[in-house]
Amino acid sequence: MTTTALTHGVHVLAAPGDRHDEILTPEALDFVARLAVAFGERRQWLLKERRRQAIRLATGSPLDFRLTTSAVRADPSWRVAPPAPGLTDRRVEITGPPDRRMAVNALNSGARVWMADFEDATAPTWDNVIGGQLTLLDAVERRIDFTTADGKEYRLADRDRLATIVVRPRGWHLDEEHLEVDGRPVPASLVDFGLYFFHCARRQIDAGHGPYFYLPKLEGRDEARLWNDVFLLAQELLGIPRGTVRATVLIETITAAFEMEEILYELREHSSGLNAGRWDYLFSLIKTFGHRTDFLLPDRAKVTMTAPFLRAYTELLVRTCHRRGAHAIGGMAAQVPGRDPAAHEAALAKVRLDKEREAEDGFDGSWVAHPGLVPVCRKVFDGVLGDRPDQIHRTRDDVEVTAADLLSVRRIGGPPTEEGVRTNIAVALRYFAAWMGGQGAVALDGLMEDAATAEIARVQVWQWLRHRVIQREDVLRTLDDELAALGAAYPWAPLDEVRELFERTALSAELPLFFTPEAYSRHLVRTTEPRA
Repeated sequence: MTTTALTHGVHVLAAPGDRHDEILTPEALDFVARLAVAFGERRQWLLKERRRQAIRLATGSPLDFRLTTSAVRADPSWRVAPPAPGLTDRRVEITGPPDRRMAVNALNSGARVWMADFEDATAPTWDNVIGGQLTLLDAVERRIDFTTADGKEYRLADRDRLATIVVRPRGWHLDEEHLEVDGRPVPASLVDFGLYFFHCARRQIDAGHGPYFYLPKLEGRDEARLWNDVFLLAQELLGIPRGTVRATVLIETITAAFEMEEILYELREHSSGLNAGRWDYLFSLIKTFGHRTDFLLPDRAKVTMTAPFLRAYTELLVRTCHRRGAHAIGGMAAQVPGRDPAAHEAALAKVRLDKEREAEDGFDGSWVAHPGLVPVCRKVFDGVLGDRPDQIHRTRDDVEVTAADLLSVRRIGGPPTEEGVRTNIAVALRYFAAWMGGQGAVALDGLMEDAATAEIARVQVWQWLRHRVIQREDVLRTLDDELAALGAAYPWAPLDEVRELFERTALSAELPLFFTPEAYSRHLVRTTEPRA
């Protein structure tokens, strides 16, 4: 391995890989370094504020709509920027990691948007991070076509039939330990954003689109403001007109749900709407209020989007977006079409019902995880939208949501079942094993699972143990069973490491906020520097 010294105190602490030099040019690294120097300290302050807010809420401070920003919410005059080229019609969006096979399939799928996901669907090995950037560059340059060893061809369709690329960088809470500036790891979000923006922003503009992003796991308006300032500086440094960037924010934390309008306001010249992220939202709810018995949730399969507190959240999202001229994008359909005809039809029926609810509620589009679900989602939204590109005209003035509505979590479906506990343990273990092996999106039992589903699986076990609705000895017995099953199915799985990760993140007295930061440092970082 080599440590390569570059400009502005930048060091790449990883072995060079195939074609990495096309992405890690001195100029691109200098650009990322400028972003890191400009915003690194502010990002650290915001992460500390997250922890302070968590302590306040855990010690009894109420969560409510902020009085200090009531003028923003009350002002009817402001709106976000109009939809950018390629983002006017978003009735179907497909998500997945930025690998070459996924890229070709997603771009050709018939979806209007492909969200190239460096966050939940990517295990952040250095090869995956830089390989994902190469995938995007090759896709934009239309040189991504390839043929597999067994002769299967992957070819891009005509340009006007391709999905628009929208990139989801990693969240503010993560560092990229393979890249340092002035001896400090670069925020992973700025690595993913900066490398894509540097190499592809101008190319996308020339192709008739632009540099578009999905922003994950924001906890409030100040974090949105930070992203807006990143966009302003990035555009200035590369001479790109202000307002060219567009960003959709995933409302997937409970605190962000109370600041939807403020988030749109902070990003308004760069905003392209909000998205309802189901599993991360429930994960955030447990992280924030898991110490309270009135927030105890049942099996995750029983917490559907028809639950009153989730209905309040999604209806408020639609109302907020449409009031401000922004797109409201629905949640993920994670089903993977199977070979069994009955199971296949049952999965499609479930997807269809979910998308019909979203379209009727006023969403302008929705997510799917598999190309086989694109026609189902498109047909539903075609039936509601017709020739219109969206439903922004439906301002949903009938919706009135209070803080109590958002926080009124009821015991839906009773206490957790033995099957629910086992499913959560099995999903977490199998996902952890795949993630440690460099795979971030995994098909498990007919669903496409990613880091968000692993997070909700392990924090539910933690919550149930905390409130003693399940017994620790039963969990440990199930853990042994599922580890044995994992080892039998995947002999390569690092069972000791998987067990240690599960015990540390699901069975400890204090709940780790995310499984990814420490697991990344322990299992995925490969640098020239000695590490414990």
